[in-house]
Amino acid sequence: MHKPEGPPEFALKETSPNIGAGAVMRDKLSCTYDLVEQMQYLYVRVVKAKDLPGKDVTGGVDPYVEVKLGNYKGLTKHFEKKSNPQWNHVFAFSKESIQASVLEVVLKDKDVVVDDFVGRVMFDLNEIPKRVPPDSPLAPQWYRLEDRRGDKAKGELMLAVWMGTQADEAFPDAWHSDAATVGPEAVANIRSKVYLSPKLWYVRVNVIEAQDLIPSDKTRYPEVFVKANLGNQFLRTRASQSKTINPMWNEDLMFVAAEPFEEPLVLTAEDRVGPNKDEILGRCVLPLHNVQRRLDHKPVNTRWFNLEKHVVVEGEKKKEPKFSSRIHLRVCLEGGYHVLDESTHYSSDLRPTAKQLWKASIGVLEVGIISAQGLMPMKTRDGRGTTDSYCVAKYGQKWIRTRTIVGSLAPRWNEQYIWEVFDPCTVITVGVYDNGHLHGGEKSGGSKDSRIGKVRIRLSTLEADRVYTHSYPLLVLHNSGVKKMGEVQLAVRFTSLSLINMLSTYSQPLLPKMHYIYPLSVIQQDSLRHQAIQIVSMRLSRAEPPLRKEVVEYMLDVDSHMWSMRRSKANFFRITIVLGGLIAFGRWFDQICNWKNPLTSILIHILFIILVLYPELILPTTFLYLSLIGIWNFRWRPRHPPHMDTRLSHADAAHPDELDEEFDTFPTSRSSDMVRMRYDRLRSIAGKVQTVVGDLATQGERFHNLLSWRDTRATTLFVTFCFIAALVLYVTPFQVVSLLIGFYVLRHPRFRQKHPSAPFNYFKRLPARVDSIL
Repeated sequence: MHKPEGPPEFALKETSPNIGAGAVMRDKLSCTYDLVEQMQYLYVRVVKAKDLPGKDVTGGVDPYVEVKLGNYKGLTKHFEKKSNPQWNHVFAFSKESIQASVLEVVLKDKDVVVDDFVGRVMFDLNEIPKRVPPDSPLAPQWYRLEDRRGDKAKGELMLAVWMGTQADEAFPDAWHSDAATVGPEAVANIRSKVYLSPKLWYVRVNVIEAQDLIPSDKTRYPEVFVKANLGNQFLRTRASQSKTINPMWNEDLMFVAAEPFEEPLVLTAEDRVGPNKDEILGRCVLPLHNVQRRLDHKPVNTRWFNLEKHVVVEGEKKKEPKFSSRIHLRVCLEGGYHVLDESTHYSSDLRPTAKQLWKASIGVLEVGIISAQGLMPMKTRDGRGTTDSYCVAKYGQKWIRTRTIVGSLAPRWNEQYIWEVFDPCTVITVGVYDNGHLHGGEKSGGSKDSRIGKVRIRLSTLEADRVYTHSYPLLVLHNSGVKKMGEVQLAVRFTSLSLINMLSTYSQPLLPKMHYIYPLSVIQQDSLRHQAIQIVSMRLSRAEPPLRKEVVEYMLDVDSHMWSMRRSKANFFRITIVLGGLIAFGRWFDQICNWKNPLTSILIHILFIILVLYPELILPTTFLYLSLIGIWNFRWRPRHPPHMDTRLSHADAAHPDELDEEFDTFPTSRSSDMVRMRYDRLRSIAGKVQTVVGDLATQGERFHNLLSWRDTRATTLFVTFCFIAALVLYVTPFQVVSLLIGFYVLRHPRFRQKHPSAPFNYFKRLPARVDSIL
């Protein structure tokens, strides 16, 4: 299949960073952090002080510590009138930027005019010890303060000073000298952190019936429906067909909830008394922590709940004392589903909610986020363009955020992270962002963290135990066209724990079995996914430092379902590329028929006669041919992970009018109501067509990737199967094979399973080029 080639500046580049992985001589540190370059730091831990002298008129002292190293100066907070303060603050100075030979730790007294000098401790940098994890942290020591002449002064300071690397435990929470311009109120916004997605559940509410409702107007037949809400999610049943005070529905409503459960499930029975006028007949509040959890398709017990009637008396809500009305419900938390918060095309996690159903991990994914080059200036500071960049990586439930490198267009993070892998057919996403919350901290108003670009890597395209070091282009589509915002350098290693376990996953269903036993509709899945994204973004934005809403939504592709002419064209041309092989075969066969090459035509005629006379050779010859093609293609297997492809995405040749349409608001901002309605309807319908076309292209690409070695393990399985099938079919009479296949296809329903077969599961797990579409 022809691979689209974009401009060279948008291409993936193989790099050779100075990392420990693969090195012959490894020290203890390079074994710990072997996918990133070592960065040396001078660490200073200021713990506490004692016996400080009184400096001001009142005889008290307002102490703080100033750590000076050349041009860099770090400060602790100061205490009011305290002679035994405790700070426990760590400073980290990058060894690359050290230009001094002496470290000076000065204790000062905060004053209104000029801060008073209390005492200091001096260190010669050549005398400072090195510390290599997993050695225990260096124990702090008491140092006697000295005055400016070097004589002993009153008071002591507890310090620990050592040379280490980014593998040090003190690294994440330290004050970094390269962020010296950041105010103390915004320091929390620049630290590296690990986040966990909240545990998501589907809540299924089966509304069965209600009894003894009391409508205010007893002269008419009530039209009763049930409205349910959970947080900001609202659903309702249809109006009951039985227009009585004992209505029946038997409808399922599905919600998304996250642990810890903060909002109760609220159900109200309402009567449609007129157009846009509903009367509440009763209300029921269910705390989710009391709701039964189920792991499979077995029905949970139904329960009757009282419907409380609220009446308003002089502006206050009061419950009526009697509980005559009841509602019959079946409510459960579904543990057997995987709650989708990512697009299924590039999901990083496919496990069910309930931990009891999780299988053992099959491998480990390690990612070294090394550096970025050539970043675009995202803001202006002091009259020049600058960028304060950080990376976010998401795989499974674990999100990581690197520290923010302030004011650099070529930041070096050199941070390494590790994830457990439960399924190789998953995708890790790495995004690069500009921090918009540094100067002024949370007071920076409506500023947002700007997206610089992201990278997606499918694990099944990685060979086990191989270190991939590449520089990935960061591509973002603007309304002016596609733009390269820089490059990010990553080192990736996927380590397999058990080859047998990993190969066996190719025969298992992609999603948990409940998705096939009680499948959710496409519309239902899209709605629930939208709710899940909102819950995840809200919870992570409440962390400290917050992982902001715009960052989470960009990582989870919140707008991937929106209509785009460019994306539709890209999917259409994906289909044409896939079908190109069939068209080429048709042309070749036409040449055979027209005897363009007589020798080839004669050979095809001989082969045709043999297969007609000996039909039992058809299947083994086909399988043998396929296995030989797969072995032949091994020489040209892809050597690099896939990356964003601008030519495949039709991003580099999109018409300005198409981009204007893609970045238009939804609904559109057109003036005419009729045009707006038709335009939105067209976009809505075209969005569904776009999805179908994309799915068709995905299936075709999976067929192609059976033998392309894009997923080496999957192709190995298929080639091995073809070879074994060829051998078996050569020695088995064709009639026997035909009978077995026929009986299997026509087997009785009791011998069929509801969940998909192993070949179907294997096919669904094959990679497609959808990962590379912007």
